[in-house]
Amino acid sequence: MPKSPYSSRIQTVSELTHSIRGLLETNFPFVTLIGEISNLRRPFSGHLYFTLKDGKSQIRGVMFKGQQRYLDETPEDGRQIICHGRISVYEPRGEYQIIVDFMDFHGRGSLQLAFEKLKSHLMSEGLFADEHKKQLPFLPKKICLVTSPDGAAVHDFLKISAGRFGAIPIEIFPVRVQGEGASDDIAQALAEVNKRMSADVIVLCRGGGSIEDLWPFNEEKVARAIFASSIPVVAAIGHEVDFTIADFVADLRVPTPTAAAEAVLPDRQMLIETLNLTKERLTRVMSLKINELRNRVELRRQMLGDPSLILDHSRLRIDNNLMTMTRAMTRQLADYKLALENMTRNLLEQSPDKQLTYQGQHVAGLIKKLNYTMVLQLEQRKGKLRQLISLLDAVNPHSVLGRGYSIVRSEANEQIIRNSNQVSIGEKIEIILQKGEIRGKVTARK
Repeated sequence: MPKSPYSSRIQTVSELTHSIRGLLETNFPFVTLIGEISNLRRPFSGHLYFTLKDGKSQIRGVMFKGQQRYLDETPEDGRQIICHGRISVYEPRGEYQIIVDFMDFHGRGSLQLAFEKLKSHLMSEGLFADEHKKQLPFLPKKICLVTSPDGAAVHDFLKISAGRFGAIPIEIFPVRVQGEGASDDIAQALAEVNKRMSADVIVLCRGGGSIEDLWPFNEEKVARAIFASSIPVVAAIGHEVDFTIADFVADLRVPTPTAAAEAVLPDRQMLIETLNLTKERLTRVMSLKINELRNRVELRRQMLGDPSLILDHSRLRIDNNLMTMTRAMTRQLADYKLALENMTRNLLEQSPDKQLTYQGQHVAGLIKKLNYTMVLQLEQRKGKLRQLISLLDAVNPHSVLGRGYSIVRSEANEQIIRNSNQVSIGEKIEIILQKGEIRGKVTARK
C-alpha cells in the first residue's frame, strides 16, 4: 500500500506563517542594518513605511509613530541610513520586515553600532534583567556620588539633597566622566566603594552631552563594574532623552542628577507631617469611639431603673465588664500612643518611608480589629441585657397579674393564701390585682 503524502500534520498557511514569525523574532531579536530608503510612505496613522535596499537586496521596513520622536531629521527617499530594530513577519502578506526602533543620519553610525552591539550582548547575558536589580534603601546612612567634582551635576545633586534630607552624609568620589581614561576611573571607583562598603547607595551622574561625551558610560568595563556592585547603583547620566549602557545595567535609572537626589532621599518634612496627621486622626477616632461606647452603656444602665437583686447582680457584672473593657481600651490606646511615639522618634532619627508605610498599614489593621472587637463586645452585652430583661419580665409578679391572675393574702398578718385551709369563715382578706386592691370576708370555703 503506497504511503500517504499527507502523513505529517497538515498546517494552514496562517499557522506556518505564525511559526516562521516566531522563529525570526526569536533568532533575530535585534539587528542593525545600513541601506538606502525607497518607496517611503506616511499614511494617516503617522507610521513610516519604506523599503531599505542595497545593490543586491531589499527589505520592507516600518517605523511606528511613537519612535519617530527620537529622529533628528525627516527621512527621505534616497537617504542612506543606519537603522536598528527587530525582524518580524507581517502575517497577512507573509512578508518579513524590520520594525525600526532607531534611525541614524548624522554619521554616528559607528558609535551607535557599537552601542547596539554591546547592548544586545549584555542583554543576552542577563545584565539588564529585573531579577538582578537591587532595592534601594529607604533612608541611606551614607551616599557615594561618583562624578566629576567640577561639573554642574554635583551641585544640582547636593542642592536638592540639602533641601530634602540634609543630615545624610554624601561622599564625592571624583572621577573623569569624559574623554580617554574616564571609563577606567569610573570602573575603579565603583570597585573601591564596594571594597570599603562605606556607602548604602552609589549615584553615578554627569550632565548631558553628545554620544561621544557620554561614551565612557557605554563601555563594557563600566557596565560590568555596575553589575558586580553589591551596593545599589543609581544612574543619572545626561538628560531625560539620553540613554547609556550604564542606565540599563544600573539598579535604577533616573533622567537627571536632580531626579537622582529625589529618588534616593525622602522628603523629611513631608514624612513628619504625614506622621502627625496620622497620629491626630487616630486619637480623634479613638476618642469618639470611647465616648460613644460610654454613652451607650450609661443609657442602658439608666433604662434598667431599680430592678431586683438578680438585676442588681447583672448590673454589677455589666459594670465590671465595662470597666474591664475600658481598661483594655485605655491600655490598648496607651500602647498605640507608645507605638506612635516610638515611630515618631525613629522617624525623626531615620525617617524611613517604608517603615512609615508599614506602620500605617499596621495601625489601620489595629483600628479595624479594635472596631470589630468593640462592636462584638457591644453586641454580646446587648444580648446578655436582653436575656436579663426577658428573665426579669418572666419572674415579675405584675406580669402575671396582667394576665388576669390575683394575689390573695390575710389582712391580719399579710400572709399569702395558697390553700383554703389557711383561712377561717368570717376572716378578712385582701385581693391584690394588677391595678388596685379589693378587701373582702370569707363566707365559705371548699
